[in-house]
Amino acid sequence: MTKSAIIGLGNMGKGLARRLDGKTDLILGTRDITGGENFAATLSQGLRVTSPQDAAAAADIVILALPYAAALAFAKSTNLEGKVVVDLTNPLKEDFSGLTIGHSTSAAEEIQAVAPGARVVKAYNTIFASLLDRPASDTSATPVFLAGDDEAAIASVTRLVELSGFTTELAGGLNAARLVEPLGMLNIQLGYHQGRGTAIAPAWQAL
Repeated sequence: MTKSAIIGLGNMGKGLARRLDGKTDLILGTRDITGGENFAATLSQGLRVTSPQDAAAAADIVILALPYAAALAFAKSTNLEGKVVVDLTNPLKEDFSGLTIGHSTSAAEEIQAVAPGARVVKAYNTIFASLLDRPASDTSATPVFLAGDDEAAIASVTRLVELSGFTTELAGGLNAARLVEPLGMLNIQLGYHQGRGTAIAPAWQAL
């Protein structure tokens, strides 16, 4: 069975762990081992909790459930050769008013640049963490936009997304993250600045 590691146990990391619990071989990577073990005890299977580096080393798929700067630093300092790396990040300004980079590059491409041996796939960046706390039946038609250059990696992440209770929308190669990340920013704009809350997500409609 493919082994997946979630690096970081913030709201997205915990939400994905709850959604994937019992559906795939999962490792939790966190610097707070005690806190991670306490969280793992709330899940249905006995998950291994270890350091972020050890979790990544043991996994086939590495899910970076970290803020962009931390995800970039982790990718730069960790051997991710040959691994599928799932980038959830939006490179946000501190006040959530916009992106720090975009259009000529993306967070996903910057992570790929510092981990050239990894197979980076952009995913989940348009999904608010609160959606992960809803029943999977509520989000089964909600798309997770994917961008990546490696077909096998895309297939692996597609399967992971489906196991986590969403559908997928393929945006294109990894450089399509330049489009998907501003879409994540639009979702944040609507949710927080326009007062529509976090029970929203973008979707593409064919008429």
